[in-house]
Amino acid sequence: MNEIHSDNEWTYKKRWIGPQIKSAIKTFPVVVISGARQVGKSTFLKNEFPDVKYVSLDDFSTLDQAKTDPSSLWIDTDKVIIDEAQKVPEVFSAIKLAVDKTERKKRFLISGSSNLLLMKGISETLAGRAVYFEMLPMTYSEIGDKIDAPRKFFDLWKPDYKVEGQKLKTIDPVPFMLKGYMPPLMHLTAIKYILLWWEGYVKTYLGRDIRELTQIESLIDFKRVLDSLAVRTGNILNQTEIARDTGVSQPTVYRYIKLLEVSNIIKRIPAYYRNRTKRITKSPKLFFIDPGLSVYLSGYYDKDTLRSAREIGSFFETMVFLHLKVLSELMVPKVNIFYWRTTTGKEVDFILEHGKKLLAFEVKLTERPTFNDIKNLLTFIGDYPQTLRGILIHAGNSIKWLHSKVLAIPWWWIG
Repeated sequence: MNEIHSDNEWTYKKRWIGPQIKSAIKTFPVVVISGARQVGKSTFLKNEFPDVKYVSLDDFSTLDQAKTDPSSLWIDTDKVIIDEAQKVPEVFSAIKLAVDKTERKKRFLISGSSNLLLMKGISETLAGRAVYFEMLPMTYSEIGDKIDAPRKFFDLWKPDYKVEGQKLKTIDPVPFMLKGYMPPLMHLTAIKYILLWWEGYVKTYLGRDIRELTQIESLIDFKRVLDSLAVRTGNILNQTEIARDTGVSQPTVYRYIKLLEVSNIIKRIPAYYRNRTKRITKSPKLFFIDPGLSVYLSGYYDKDTLRSAREIGSFFETMVFLHLKVLSELMVPKVNIFYWRTTTGKEVDFILEHGKKLLAFEVKLTERPTFNDIKNLLTFIGDYPQTLRGILIHAGNSIKWLHSKVLAIPWWWIG
């Protein structure tokens, strides 16, 4: 769901990606929205397209109808939403025929949680007819109805961008890392209910989604790998280490990681190199798509325990990654996200690439950022002069320039 509980009323929260999807469906016959379960796809489609026929393949009767005669789902309309479309691969061929037969006059909004099945079906039948969007958990500003907040991110890509140093409010990131950013969590305040929600989410994911995707020999082994990855969010992925720690074979670990990525639970970002062909030679960094899930799976169930966690810096980086990923999806073309690490161990957390332009982001869980925190950023900028600027994201309340090319900003300010 994508609703917030306030004064006993449910209020729909608009999503930043909405205008892009609305614009795309005017031009392209098929728009595909993928994303993890519970990120708000169905609620978004129902609220933003109230006059479009809505069909969910989660309904058993509709599922049987789609398998038998998929074109009957839209026989009475030129616009249709098909939710959980990956459950009936036959529907994609029928959509292709409908699009071609009507000379692209029909419009299809397709959503689904399982990226692999959804994209495989589309790539085989809808090439050249479909455009793709990914819906992610909500951001801090989306929760607060700050629809214009992405403008700050867009401004950072302007070569002559300047902003005055200033003091802002201090917003503790720990409660947000603990709770997470899934829309159904937004109306929950008591930690016990938040934990119950995450517990149910994990059980549903393991018991339903994963079983639909593939045959899992042992759900216990799968959960063991999932937990092992959770404490490693924000770190370079080492599959050999995970196999050793979990007692699960390395080929099986590799397959489980792919499943987690396919179902939009984790993301992997590659290393950035001047020579693009070298990117595949280095291990990627791994991030859970929602920091709340990684915190929950790691066994941190209250703010005090989380504050003292040795992984808290990585959880903070994971939260920043979510915001940067959401913002990157809003640009055309979409922004590519990498990390940078030298053989001597110097590292910059995120390198964002848009065409020939670069932004470099360093994430520090500190309330008092200093010049010492940006040395790796300055090294990267020196090696890659096309970098527009470096940005230090911190947990404090100040916007300030730490260098003529490095701006320090609070974590919530950007998104």
